[in-house]
Amino acid sequence: MLGPDLPAPPARALVVIPTYNELESLAAAVRSVLDLGADLDVLIVDDGSPDGTGHLADRLAADEPRVSVLHRSSKDGLGRAYLAGFERAMAQGYPAIVEFDADGSHPASSLPGMLDVLEGSPAVGVVIGSRWVPGGSVVDWSPFRTALSRGGNAYARVLLGIPIRDSTAGFRAYSASALRAMTLEDIHSRGYCFQIDMTLRVLDARYGIVEVPIEFRERAAGTSKMSRAIVAEAVLMVPLWGIQRRVRRLGSRGAR
Repeated sequence: MLGPDLPAPPARALVVIPTYNELESLAAAVRSVLDLGADLDVLIVDDGSPDGTGHLADRLAADEPRVSVLHRSSKDGLGRAYLAGFERAMAQGYPAIVEFDADGSHPASSLPGMLDVLEGSPAVGVVIGSRWVPGGSVVDWSPFRTALSRGGNAYARVLLGIPIRDSTAGFRAYSASALRAMTLEDIHSRGYCFQIDMTLRVLDARYGIVEVPIEFRERAAGTSKMSRAIVAEAVLMVPLWGIQRRVRRLGSRGAR
């Protein structure tokens, strides 16, 4: 039993949900997480959504103590939003931090199993909800979108020399210890290549990565944030990271 002066321990995980114009889907996404049980809390990170998403987030937090909101003044990229959420989660002592989209594409029902895997081994730094491992799937995607995702992951896998099948996936459960082993302030990727960047950093911190299959669904409301600039960032950064990793490996061999 906790003493009167001791704070209650944090929940099992903090689920970070970044938002920008997700008014139509946010409430359902938050509810899907809360319905999993009282051992999960939610942090909504809103980047100044002009459609009123931030106001909705405040109403959700007012009605539910397990929900909190972090308001940022402007749209500054997916990566920056998640990093802000990571920093708050670690400061509050959560043992695990989850990335979760507001658009309904991630199956919340898969989250308890992902956390079980993460908690089952201290050597695992992140569990990825993967579309492209056996048993994983996507629903309602066009052939072009499917080819783009598969091709992008193959591109990263070959150029970076990593075995991960879905390094661009945005449904993830990180251990706080793995995040603390990284220098988060050095992360500057903003778009979806942030996920590839984080994959590399987990591996470089010598933590394991586990991919579990999920059924990924296309958003039911709102519009995708994918853009040519986001694709271009990944196309340019992946080969650069690949070169840097090869140079480091050669340097470590030469130092022996």
